[in-house]
Amino acid sequence: MNIAINEMIETIRMVQVENLDIRTVTMGINLRDCADRDFAKMNELVYDKITTYAKDLKEVAEKAEKEFGIPIINKRISITPISEILGHATKEEAVELAKTLDRAAITLGVDFIGGFSALIHKGVSKGDQTLLDALPEALSVTERVCASVSVASTRSGINMDAVKQMGLIIKEAAERTKHTNGLACAKLVVFCNPVEDNPFMAGAFHGAGEGEVVLNVGVSGPGVVLNALKRYPDADLGEVADIIKKTAFKITRAGELIGRVVADRLNVPFGIMDLSLAPTNAQNDSVAEILEEIGLERVGTHGTIAALALMNDAVKKGGAMASSYIGGLSGAFIPVSEDNGMIRGIIDNALTLSKLEAMTCVCSVGLDMIALTGDVTPETLSAIIADEAAIGMINKKTTAVRVIPVPGKKEGEMVEFGGLLGRAPVMGVNPYSSEKMIRRAGRIPAPLQSLIN
Repeated sequence: MNIAINEMIETIRMVQVENLDIRTVTMGINLRDCADRDFAKMNELVYDKITTYAKDLKEVAEKAEKEFGIPIINKRISITPISEILGHATKEEAVELAKTLDRAAITLGVDFIGGFSALIHKGVSKGDQTLLDALPEALSVTERVCASVSVASTRSGINMDAVKQMGLIIKEAAERTKHTNGLACAKLVVFCNPVEDNPFMAGAFHGAGEGEVVLNVGVSGPGVVLNALKRYPDADLGEVADIIKKTAFKITRAGELIGRVVADRLNVPFGIMDLSLAPTNAQNDSVAEILEEIGLERVGTHGTIAALALMNDAVKKGGAMASSYIGGLSGAFIPVSEDNGMIRGIIDNALTLSKLEAMTCVCSVGLDMIALTGDVTPETLSAIIADEAAIGMINKKTTAVRVIPVPGKKEGEMVEFGGLLGRAPVMGVNPYSSEKMIRRAGRIPAPLQSLIN
C-alpha cells in the first residue's frame, strides 16, 4: 500500500484528537487436527498449537503500535468452534478444555480467545450438546474465554430447540457469576447467520472455510466520524453520507496498513478488515453521538433507524473503496454498556428495548451488552433470541444477542462490568409471557429467501 504524506498527517490528528484506534488484531487458528479420542492428548495439542502460532502476536502488535503511532487496543485469538473437536469428551472434559484455552490466553498475554462455540442452526451433534452443557460452568470459571452459538440461518431457519436451551444457559451463567453482575453472559453471543472471519469478541471463531492460520483486523473510529461531522453542521443528508464515506475510507486505509504489517511480521496471511464502528466509554467515542450529530435530539427518538441506516451504508461504501478485503461484520455496533450515548438515551427514556431491536434491522449485529432485570425468565430470554434470529433470517444478515440478566437487580439500576465492557442501566422486559411458544420448540422453517439457487 502506498500512503501519501497528507494521509499520514490526517491519521496523526485522528489518533491524537479523535480516538482513532485499531480495536483488535485477531489471529484465527485451525484446531481440527488437534481432535483425538484421548482427551489428555487433545488438550495438550490444543494448548501447544495456540501457544506456538500466537507466541509473538502481542509483542509484534505492540511494536507496530509504537512504530506507527496508532493504538492497537486488543490482541485476540479465534479458534475452530470447539464443539467440532470434542467428539466423545464429557462435560467435565469440555470445562477442562475451556480452562486450557484460558491458560493459553493468559500465557500469551492476549485479551480474549473466542471459539468456545457451536454451530447448531440445523441440529445438535454429540459434541455440540457436550459444549452446551458445559457453557455456564466454563464461562464462569474462565477469565478470557468467549463463546458463541449459532441457532439460526437464512438457509436453515431457526432451531427453536436450541433457542430454548440458550435461554436456560444464559440464565444459569448469570446466576453462577452473580457476584460480578452476571459477567459470564458478557462473554456469550447467540447468532443468526454468523460469519467465519469476525475479529470482534465475544462472537469470533475460526470458520470451516478459513485456512490454517490468518490475521483479521477490526478498526474502529466513531470519534473520527463524529468530529468530521461536527465540521459540517449545515450539510444536507446526502453530504453527511459523503463525509462519513470519506472518513471511513481514511480509517480503513490506516487499519489495513497496520494489519498487513503485523501479519507480514508474524509470517501469517492477512485475512480481512472489519469496518465495524465499535464504541467505547471514552468521551466522544460513541455511535449514538454520531446519530445525534446527524440531527437527533436523543438516540432512540423517531428517525433513529433512518440515521443509523445512512451511517452504516456510508461506512460500508467508504471501506469498500479503501480495501478489497472487507469482511467480518462491517457495520455499526450498538452495545449499550460500551456507548455513553446509548446509556444516556436509556436513562432519558428515549431508547427502549423495542427500539434497540428495531435498530438491529439496519446495523451490523444485534442486541448487544444489554443488562436485563434479574427476574427475567429463561423463556423470555429465548423469545428475545427468537425475535432477533427472525430479523437476521428474513433479512439475510447477521444478528446476535448478548444480554446479561443481572441477578438481584431491578429496572433503572446501574450496574458496572468494568474495563472495555463498561456500565449499563438495567432494562425491563415485556411483562407478558412467551412460554407456550418457546415450549413448542421444533424448528421454524427457512424462509422463501433461502431458495436462491
